[in-house]
Amino acid sequence: MPNSQREEGGPTVAAKLIDGPLAGTTVTADVVEGRPPKTIDVEGPDRARQRYCLAEWEQAGNSADYTFLYEV
Repeated sequence: MPNSQREEGGPTVAAKLIDGPLAGTTVTADVVEGRPPKTIDVEGPDRARQRYCLAEWEQAGNSADYTFLYEV
């Protein structure tokens, strides 16, 4: 299944945040070299930025699970 496309034309993946302060949230992340990015920074409702990393290195499809690392 192909990755979704952003308006800018680059491939994206649905990043599902599975724990931490933003658990249950899904955000869009740009694909890097054909894979989901290893880490993503996500702004929370209080404007604090949270860093998440891939939960598993092996992921398929147009979504990936991310686990909480720390506040940036």
